Amino acid sequence: MIRVLLADDEHLIRGAIATLLGLEPDIEVVAEVARGDLVAQAVRDRRPDVIVLDIEMPGMDGLSVAETLPGHAMVMLTSFGRPGHLRRALAAGVRGFIPKDASADELATAIRKVHSGGRYLDAEMAASAMMAGESPLTERERGALALAAQGAPVGEIAASLHLTEGTVRNYLSSAITKLGATNRINAIRAAQEKGWL
Repeated sequence: MIRVLLADDEHLIRGAIATLLGLEPDIEVVAEVARGDLVAQAVRDRRPDVIVLDIEMPGMDGLSVAETLPGHAMVMLTSFGRPGHLRRALAAGVRGFIPKDASADELATAIRKVHSGGRYLDAEMAASAMMAGESPLTERERGALALAAQGAPVGEIAASLHLTEGTVRNYLSSAITKLGATNRINAIRAAQEKGWL
């Protein structure tokens, strides 16, 4: 049996996935959690063979969770096939990446493939990621833009990143230019659509 941990904050979806996977003769859902910050403890307690993670969860997003669990077999579920998310997931060691609207059969296939050491990537998501390319943003530009996306003013961003306000303005301006945006809001939107933020 392939022991699976499901992490998804949407109770109905998580329950439906667990029920459908429970119909598979070789898959057993051994744990379900609704928050990303509960995954590590559930992994220690239940020792799953494969972890199925939603990207958007409270407590800790699925990409951050994956980065804290190196060496574990993981499949990422997402409603949004953003290229940056796929690249970040692969860099964190995630070997399966499929959309939430995939069939239960496709998810079961992905779990089996990842469990056996292979990769399972949704073809359309992989093609989008290849076409989008790497993020043009530096880590500092991404950090400043991420805080701006949360509504932080320049002074607060500067304090959070231990930079001067002028340096923060330069990072934001550079990010706007690199993303071909006309202002900070458009830059944030562009980076979020690509999954770079």
